[in-house]
Amino acid sequence: MAKDQKIKLYAFTIDCKEPYELAQFYAELLSWEIVFCDDDYVCVAAPGTAQGMYPGLTFQRNPDYMPPVWPERSGMQQQMAHLDFAVYDLEQAVEHAVSCGATIAGEQYADGWRVMIDPAGHPFCLCGMRQLYEKEHFALL
Repeated sequence: MAKDQKIKLYAFTIDCKEPYELAQFYAELLSWEIVFCDDDYVCVAAPGTAQGMYPGLTFQRNPDYMPPVWPERSGMQQQMAHLDFAVYDLEQAVEHAVSCGATIAGEQYADGWRVMIDPAGHPFCLCGMRQLYEKEHFALL
């Protein structure tokens, strides 16, 4: 890569049928704000940040979106990526996610995290990382 070439993460984009509704879910889950919205595209970011100032989550309308099956099953729609969120208190985070509209996945594979399903069917993980939160330089939004 050329020395003057700069590539920075702008956003992680999630396909869905109803971008505004899914953006509202993640904004509530993360205590973030909707910073841009049109009929087909919505962006959420940390409070007080402008669109593009920090990486955000974007939601893009795809009328043909099919939710993935989790856990994966051969011949069924597969997940292509999922989000992991560091949480201080796992059980409180699960309760909060459920109150925002998530569901707990039927199958779990470890005690240190919970697989959750967002309202559009995307899996995401809440990862108990209390020790990370207690480090001086922990800086995730």
